[in-house]
Formats: sequence, C-alpha cells, structure tokens
Amino acid sequence: MTRVYNFSAGPACLPEWVLKKAQEEMLDAHGSGMSVMEMSHRSSAFQEILDTCKARLRRLMNIPDDYEILFCQGGGTMQFSMVPLNLLKHSADIINTGQWTKKAIMEHQKLGKTQVIASSAEDNFTYIPKIKQEDLTSDSDYVYICENNTIYGTKYKELPPHEGKLLVADLSSCILSERTDVSKYDLIFAGAQKNMGPAGVTVVIIKKDLIGHAKENIPSLLDYKTYADNDSMYNTPPCYAIYMVGLVLQWLEEEIGGLEEMEKLTRQRASLLYDYIDQSKLYSNPVAKEDRSYTNIPFVTGDAELDKKFVKEANEAGLVNLKGHRTVGGMRASLYNAMPMEGVYALIDFMKKFEKENLA
Repeated sequence: MTRVYNFSAGPACLPEWVLKKAQEEMLDAHGSGMSVMEMSHRSSAFQEILDTCKARLRRLMNIPDDYEILFCQGGGTMQFSMVPLNLLKHSADIINTGQWTKKAIMEHQKLGKTQVIASSAEDNFTYIPKIKQEDLTSDSDYVYICENNTIYGTKYKELPPHEGKLLVADLSSCILSERTDVSKYDLIFAGAQKNMGPAGVTVVIIKKDLIGHAKENIPSLLDYKTYADNDSMYNTPPCYAIYMVGLVLQWLEEEIGGLEEMEKLTRQRASLLYDYIDQSKLYSNPVAKEDRSYTNIPFVTGDAELDKKFVKEANEAGLVNLKGHRTVGGMRASLYNAMPMEGVYALIDFMKKFEKENLA
C-alpha cells in the first residue's frame, strides 16, 4: 500500500525522513544494541538522547538561558491544571477562542478565580477577540491564550496586551511551524502530536523564576519544580516519544534548515489552499481573513450531504482525515510541518475535480 496524505489535526503525519531514521534505529539505537523502547531512562544512552533533544529545541527556537525546558506527560490537557496549580495566586484572565480554551477555563475554575475577559463563542469562534490593556483584571496573575485553534482555524497574529501580567500560551498546533520570540512569553506548552512528534510527551518552556512557587500540598507530578529538579526524569518519562521529538528537531535543523525556512513553507502551503478556496464557487472558509490559521484550514460547501460525499471520495483518493470537527462540520485540512507540498497540490487538484463534478 502506498502512503496516503494524512491531513489529521493530530496525531498528525510525521516526516518520512524521521520515520525512516526511527526504522533504521529500531533494533539498535546509537550503537546500544537495543531499541529506545527498551532503554533504561537512567542510562547514559538515553541521557544523551534527552540532552541532544533539549539542545536542539533551544537552538531552533532560540530559547533564552533563563527559561527551562521540561518534558511532561498527560498531554496539553494536563497543562490546563498544571498551569493554575503552579501560577495562580489571585486570579487568571483567559481569552476564549474555542474548544481548548473552554476546557482550560473549566479546569481553572476548579482551582481558583478565573475571568473570561473576551470570547468569540457567539460567532462560533471564527475570529480572535481583540482586547485592550484595560480589559484585564486588576489582580490577575496571567493572561492565558491558545495561540492557534486547531478546530476552528484561527490564529493570533499579534499577542494580546498583558503589561504587568504573565503570558501563558498553548502552542500545541503551531509550535515549530514559524519563528517564535520566546522572550515575549512566560510559559509555553505544546503537546507533541501535531508538529513535534507522536503523542505521549508535552513540552513546557517556562521562565526559571516561575518554578518553585506551587502550593506545598499539590501532587509531585503536578509541580514544575519536580521536573526541573530531576531533568524531567523524576519518574520514567515517555522515552520513545522524546526520542521521536529529537528526530523531528534534527530534521528541522539539518534537512529543512531551521524555523525561518519552515516558516516560509508554512506560509506557502497555507497561501496555496486559501487562494484556491477564495476563488472557488463551491468552497468557503468561515474564518475572518486577518485571523486565519496557517496550519488548520476548515472549509465547507454549504451542503452537509455534499461535505460527506467530499470526505468519502477524498479518502478513496488517498487524502485522509479531512472531516471537520463536529462543532464546525465540513472539512478541515491540517497542514503541519510534515505535510509535503505535493500533498497540498494533490488536495487542490481533488477539490477542483470535485467542484467541477458537483457544482450545480
């Protein structure tokens, strides 16, 4: 069977270079005579994998020395609780832009005072709410955002004002797709399964001076200090997932040429698809143009039955996982780092053919 073009929002496609490298090393990783899946996390072989992974990430994202890199489990969802458990003292300001901020709000409200200072829910999250400094709560500790909204296809192009507040951002579906000025954030987290690797590990990039202020009675594995003090190995970490993230970072660094080059590819993929959708007589994208995501592109025909037919025939053509989220309907193409340009061209060619055959 030939490989399909996988447009899944996550777990998402991985670079073939990475998969082949992992295949080559499956039985003997780095001359150890064993798979990474068999290695002790206390071994020097795995320590080298971990150290190399962290060093590559710091180089690629130009992460300042006063930030710690942590590898956590529990996915992005665990961070909805870890963030307030570690940072929430008075209150939190959250901007609601969809499914993942709604879940973060729910977890925050269990743990302390939480304000939704802006929301685009009334328009089914098709835009990014714009706030002013005066919209922030006087005693809030931080402003929390989801920078790219996987389901609804929106993205912050400018960070919200947050003078005097920390900025916490969920970058799960846009991390490593473009250059990021880490110094503008106080805490970044990202589940790996979209742009960084397979599911199982979540990367947290946090200012070092924010570590160690959690309440004494919180569980050890929910305290960032536990991870920082133990090099993310207080317990057995997700070793293979970390190894795979390391390979993705190696691919980005050595094969792509860094995040400046990846950013160009990210913009090019998105522009190709948006340009076609915008001139199409059949398809439309519901998102405000200035807030469109570069990595997650929803589109509809306006006919639910025709959308179902599109998804079915696309799947048969080797273009898989294009069904939109149930709260949006229609279709969604996720164009993460590993999606080759050929996949975008193949999708557009199919869309043209389908439009010609089905336009009344």
